[in-house]
Amino acid sequence: MKKETAQEQFTNYLKQEKHRITPERFEVLDYALEYNGHFGADDLYVLMKTKKSNISRATVYNTLELLVKCKLLSKRNFGDGLTRYESNFERKNHDHLICINCGEIIEFTSPEVQEVVDKICDELGFEKVGYSFNIFGKCKKGNSCKNLK
Repeated sequence: MKKETAQEQFTNYLKQEKHRITPERFEVLDYALEYNGHFGADDLYVLMKTKKSNISRATVYNTLELLVKCKLLSKRNFGDGLTRYESNFERKNHDHLICINCGEIIEFTSPEVQEVVDKICDELGFEKVGYSFNIFGKCKKGNSCKNLK
């Protein structure tokens, strides 16, 4: 099962880096992997508290950073000064369209973008280990775009 593989990966990382293996860290892992879309640390903390978790805010923040270091999560900044996370676990590489008015984030994949990235890396003698491609613009929802400026 997918979750068990993620738990194994996290366990191995914690052992290798000599971090404590605690149930709370695995509770954060489970909630983070089940979160649909991009989330901030406070979003995850509030969700966990509404589900009656006894987790501390510090444990959520610290565990999210550990999950980034062991490559189960990616840290994202979409130009609004907020740090968001998203699961890397068994997900295809994707890119983002970000509305600068309402903050909506749309994920997309494009073979053409992948080809351009690969070509640039080849031409410049660079070994790609990942990339992030964000397009900032304004969605075309007109008056239904929340937080219109």
